[in-house]
Amino acid sequence: MEFRQLGRTDLKVSSLCLGTMTWGEQNTETEAFAQIERAKAYGINFLDTAEMYPVPPRAETYGATETIIGNWFAKHRDRADWVLASKVAGPGNGISHIRGGSLRHNREHITSALDASLKRLKTDWIDLYQLHWPERSTNFFGQLGYQHKDETFTPLQETLEVLGELVKAGKIRHVGLSNETPWGTMKFLQLAEQLSLPRAASIQNPYNLLNRSFEVGLSEVAIREQCGLLAYSPMAFGMLSGKYEGGARPTNARITLFSRFTRYTNPQAQAACSRYVALAREHDLDPAQMALAFVTAQPFVTSNIIGATSLAQLDTNLRSSELTLSQDVLDGIAAIHRDQPNPAP
Repeated sequence: MEFRQLGRTDLKVSSLCLGTMTWGEQNTETEAFAQIERAKAYGINFLDTAEMYPVPPRAETYGATETIIGNWFAKHRDRADWVLASKVAGPGNGISHIRGGSLRHNREHITSALDASLKRLKTDWIDLYQLHWPERSTNFFGQLGYQHKDETFTPLQETLEVLGELVKAGKIRHVGLSNETPWGTMKFLQLAEQLSLPRAASIQNPYNLLNRSFEVGLSEVAIREQCGLLAYSPMAFGMLSGKYEGGARPTNARITLFSRFTRYTNPQAQAACSRYVALAREHDLDPAQMALAFVTAQPFVTSNIIGATSLAQLDTNLRSSELTLSQDVLDGIAAIHRDQPNPAP
């Protein structure tokens, strides 16, 4: 397993990170424990979760994922072996069950969220605490164009000052961003430098063969500012594995179970996906491993967040770290991307 520096911190994280958003919904605690054990044995030292998990978010399962991870730590006493990342939720539809729904990145909400996460995780600290998405209205979660709104949101300086207090208190070690824009990322970095506040170590955004929009503005920021990408949805909710080809809907698969997840199922995305799957098979590659290996190899990626609902899927995903894509495969990927760029942003 390759290890990479997390921003400008002293932490090194595995190039693959174990994602957890299915735990407590599609996966039981027993299944989650088996995934942690398998990932650790393979060399992974990086776990990513969020207070909002599992997904889709529901009041009945709120906090279940962090609780499962906390139960693992309590049982196995290996908290120090892991770089643990979690996130504080922001305002949005469908999460009225979290702090009454009027979520802000202010002192009250961040402190409350962090304390609750620490309790569920059964730990005294979180290594990387991320803002799950911006509090302000901007283009994230699939929106490309920016439409300005005159609105009031917590000043970024105030948010960063609160996080700084929590770093000094020892509750978090480093801070990160998620679903952020180039402006937001640079503004946080500027404030950190000007005011000696915690510097964002990473940005967790979507990145996969069907959605390479990160490359347009944020990839340069990630490299020049040493604020690397933690890539989520690297397989586009499993579409790039090939299991949904021809309209197939496997039992218990995410897109089968939850009709709300349509980001990667539009006709253009399905057409591009079929070409990527065919390219992988033409070169005797597993489509999922090809998709993951492409993401992990990008110079702006710090870690690639893989998820699975079975150990067989997890094993396949883990082995992607052993794959180096040939120039022929990379040329094939480039050709498809030229024809159908970012069909599912």
